[in-house]
Amino acid sequence: MSPNQQINNKRKFFGYATNQQRILAGVVFLAIAATFGLFALAANNKIDLNWWLSPCGFKQRFGLPCPTCGMITSLLAFSQGKVFEAFYIQPAGALLYSIAVVAAFLALFTAVFGVYFEFIRRFFAKVKIRYIILALLVIVAAGWAVTLVRALAEGGQ
Repeated sequence: MSPNQQINNKRKFFGYATNQQRILAGVVFLAIAATFGLFALAANNKIDLNWWLSPCGFKQRFGLPCPTCGMITSLLAFSQGKVFEAFYIQPAGALLYSIAVVAAFLALFTAVFGVYFEFIRRFFAKVKIRYIILALLVIVAAGWAVTLVRALAEGGQ
């Protein structure tokens, strides 16, 4: 393989980020890091989020977990580094948080080094936003199914 072919292969995977892309990537990273940091502080009883995280009205009214029941508890566990516990509590939430960590890493890399990953652009060019939303809904529905089965099994004992 000649050096020119190697450079062309690298350009297909990496590109140079514009200043606007770097700033946006930095904002994305800071938002994700701040969210995990806030919940890590809450998990370690450094701050109190109970005023913001009120009890689930759906569960109080119907006696069953709502589609997002366990997401906050899963986030608290995930932000403490208890990833397997987070997957047990709410599989959909932990999967979404894992995706957020990967997104934060890629955003940090883009913001700091100015390297833009071309596969991200190609992904969003090929995959329509409605398919991403549909996938998120399927993930949340699957997580809800797990928590419903778990709640029904505990209620039957």
